Amino acid sequence: MKRLTTLAAMTALVLGTGLASAQDKPAELKIGISTFTSGSASVFGVPGKAAAELLIADMNAKGGIGGAKVVATYIDEGIGGDKLLSEYRRLVQEQGVRTMLSAISSGNCNIVAPVAEDLKVLNVMWDCGTEKVLEEKPYKYVVRTGGNGTTEMVATVLYLLKMRPNFSTVAVVNQDYAWGRDSWEIFINTLKTLKPDVRVVAEMFPKFGSSDFSTEISRLQALRPDVILNTSWGGDLDTFVRQAAQRGLFAQGATMVLPLAESSLERLGAALPAGVIVGGRGDHYFLHPETRDDPAHKEFVAKFRAQTKAYPIYPTYHMAQALVGLKTGYENAIKANGGKWPSTEQVAEAMRKMEFTAYGRKISMRQDGQALEAQLLGITRHVPQYPFAVMDKMMLVPADLVTAPVGQKSLPWIKTLKADVLQSDRLKSYDFK
Repeated sequence: MKRLTTLAAMTALVLGTGLASAQDKPAELKIGISTFTSGSASVFGVPGKAAAELLIADMNAKGGIGGAKVVATYIDEGIGGDKLLSEYRRLVQEQGVRTMLSAISSGNCNIVAPVAEDLKVLNVMWDCGTEKVLEEKPYKYVVRTGGNGTTEMVATVLYLLKMRPNFSTVAVVNQDYAWGRDSWEIFINTLKTLKPDVRVVAEMFPKFGSSDFSTEISRLQALRPDVILNTSWGGDLDTFVRQAAQRGLFAQGATMVLPLAESSLERLGAALPAGVIVGGRGDHYFLHPETRDDPAHKEFVAKFRAQTKAYPIYPTYHMAQALVGLKTGYENAIKANGGKWPSTEQVAEAMRKMEFTAYGRKISMRQDGQALEAQLLGITRHVPQYPFAVMDKMMLVPADLVTAPVGQKSLPWIKTLKADVLQSDRLKSYDFK
C-alpha cells in the first residue's frame, strides 16, 4: 500500500510538472504597485496610480507583456511602513505576485528592497530617490528605472552654479526622513566641492506631513540666506510654498531652489512666483524641450488630461518608465530564453542590460540595477498660455556626468568633481517656446 501511495504521489508530481510546463507563459502577469493614495503625499501618488491605470490599459490593448495581460493590485503607502510590508508580503506569498513596483518613499524602498531579495521577487523601484539602497548592498532582484538622489542633486547644484553663481550663504528646509536628509547631504557636499567658500546658515528638518512652517519661514526671514533649498514634495512642498508666499519670503530676494517642484506647478498656480529654480527629477515635463512634439508623448499628455483634468507630472513619467522598463526587460528575457517565458531571475538580469525610452531621453540600465536618466531643470516664468508657472531657461544634464559610477559610493565620488564640469558642452540649454 505504501509503495502504491508513493507511485501515485510520483505520478501526480509528474503530471503536475507537465501541466506547469505547459502553462509557463501565464494568461495574466500579476504585478503589485505601491503608491500614496491617502495623506498629504496623495497629490503625488494618485497621479502615479492614474498613469499606471492608463498605461496598463494601453499596454493590454496591444497584447500586454509577452502576450500576457498585465493585472495590477495597488497598495497605499499612506498606511505606514509596517502595514505596507505586510501587504507586500501578502501579495507575494498569498496571491502569487512575482513582480512589484515599489515604492515612492525612500524610507519604504529601504524597507522593501531586502524583503524582495528574501522573497526572490522582482522589485522595480519606480520613484524613490535614495541612492543608498543600491550603493550599500548588491541586489539580484531589485532595480530602479529612474535616476537617484545623487543624479538629481548634483544636477541641481550644476544648474544653480550656472544660473545664479553669485551667492555665499545657503539654508535648507527639508522633510525629516531618508530623502530629506540624504538629498541635503548630497547637495551640500557637491556645493562645497565646487564652491568651497559657501556657508550654511540654517539646517531645518520639519516632520514629514507638517502643516505649519511658520517657525521655519520666520527663521529664514531673519537670517536672509542667499539660497534656500527645499527638496520636499507633494503636499508638504505645496504647503510650504503657499505659506512662504503669504508671508513674503519670496519677496526677500533669495534664490529659492525646489528640485522636485515640477510636480507642484499646476497645483500651486499663481502662488509660485517667477524666478524660482525647479526640477523634474529626471527629464520629465509635459513641455519637455526635446519631446513635447513627439506624437507618443503628445498622446500620453492628452489621454492623461482627459482622464484626470490635469497635466502629467514627474511621478506619472516615473510610472511610465517603470512599466516600459518592465515590458522591455520581459521581452528581452523572452528573446534570450528562446521565446519561452522567462524566470524572475532572467527578467531581473535582462533589466540590467537594457535601454528604453519613455517620453524623454533614452534611459540606460547598469549592472547594479541603477538607471542612468538625464535631469531637466529650469527657472519659473509666468506666461499667458497657462494659469501656472512654466519652466524657462531649461537645462538638460546627462546622467553620466552627475552619477557615481558602478561600485563607487556617492559622497566620496562627489569630492572628486571638478569645476570644469560646469563648462561641459553636453549641458544643453533651452528657452520656453
